[in-house]
Amino acid sequence: MTATPSSGDHATRVRPPSLADFEDWGRLYAAYAGFYGNDQTPAARDLVWGWIHDPHHEVSALLLLDEGGSPVGLAHYRPFARPLAAGRGCYLEDLYVDPAHRGGGGASALLAELRRLARINGWSVVRWITADDNYRARSLYDRVATRTGWITYDMSPDDAVGV
Repeated sequence: MTATPSSGDHATRVRPPSLADFEDWGRLYAAYAGFYGNDQTPAARDLVWGWIHDPHHEVSALLLLDEGGSPVGLAHYRPFARPLAAGRGCYLEDLYVDPAHRGGGGASALLAELRRLARINGWSVVRWITADDNYRARSLYDRVATRTGWITYDMSPDDAVGV
């Protein structure tokens, strides 16, 4: 499974990570976490890496490679049930491209590969959220997807607010 961006793009292909990609993936994932102000530990990265390579876990990943074959971007995704639609969708958890490689179509290539996987797997939708102030990413998302009117809530299992 590979996707090739259009000519002129800095990235050359998208593929699932191999075990040999751990350091590059970890560097990218730590940078992604930092972008969102998440103080991610090496133990957390190890856990997620284990999920990605566990064939029984729901989380999968893609890597964006530069012209030399080095990972410069990532996407983490998982299928999810859609009871109201009586089907399945794909939830894009994380999408990140190294700042030095942005603007060359890498994020579009990752999204295109997810769209291809959705067709192959019969997923009716690829869905994700982003920060309201992530204007650069949102300009791409507005071109390739439909913004919904849904509002996201997070409820901590430790808080007893209003319940």
